[in-house]
Amino acid sequence: MSRLMRLYYYSILGAIGGVIGWQVSNLLGLSFTRSIYLSEIGVGALIGLCIGVLIGLGEGALTRNPVQTLRASLISGLLGLVGGGIGLPIAEGLFQLIGGEVLGRSLGWGIFGLLIGIAAGITGGSQMWKGALGGLLGGILGGTLLETARRWLQDTLFGKAAGLLLLGACVGVFIALIVYLLSRAWLEVKSGKLKGTEFILDKFMRKEGPSAFIGSDALKSDIVLPDPDIAPQHALLKGADTHFNLKDLSLNGTFVNNQRIEKTILKNHQTIRMGNTEFVYHEKR
Repeated sequence: MSRLMRLYYYSILGAIGGVIGWQVSNLLGLSFTRSIYLSEIGVGALIGLCIGVLIGLGEGALTRNPVQTLRASLISGLLGLVGGGIGLPIAEGLFQLIGGEVLGRSLGWGIFGLLIGIAAGITGGSQMWKGALGGLLGGILGGTLLETARRWLQDTLFGKAAGLLLLGACVGVFIALIVYLLSRAWLEVKSGKLKGTEFILDKFMRKEGPSAFIGSDALKSDIVLPDPDIAPQHALLKGADTHFNLKDLSLNGTFVNNQRIEKTILKNHQTIRMGNTEFVYHEKR
């Protein structure tokens, strides 16, 4: 899945998560206790959990890696739960503090989106702050649309459903949008089962940061390619702040621009081949 297509899928999955969260909170009752703030913690946590799990599932499914899918949905769901449980009562408190203005609740939803964005940064290849920024902006805009829908639509339940759908969509699309606009380096798969998929490499770019293993084993590699001719750990990507070093770890070889390499510095638009899978390295300065 390309970085651009993430905009579509993140928005759809975020919207679905918002509607599911509304349905669950509606079935359980909108007030769990007599305290409005304790009630908001419960409702916010449910909504955050649902949106977080759906966006996490989307991130994992983009790579067709079941291990990554489970990890992404778990982390994103837990942070979404925390974000909703914190953000919604803060939203209500700010709403009361500044005299019933929509801005107060929007800022609270921004905190909610920020934590889901952090989760997307942890589970994906982008740097964490990019996901956090996208989630924050999406949460503020989505929260504004949510509160506007609740005020304008006469049916209270329908207004809440429409608002949460818009909230989830905004959080999802802004996380994907910021990552798309600010990505520094990525691999685009040109052949094989994952043709069209793009693996973002930003969080591996730092010299002191983590390295990225490329291979066919979901438990041993960060970038997993379902190709029987690719070793479980076929090659290693190591960031050096301004570029990536690619090191071959396999018996079958790693080829850059059709030349077998042991170790090389990657340059923009170079073609890499491992097994029967070919991809292109992209970078932005």
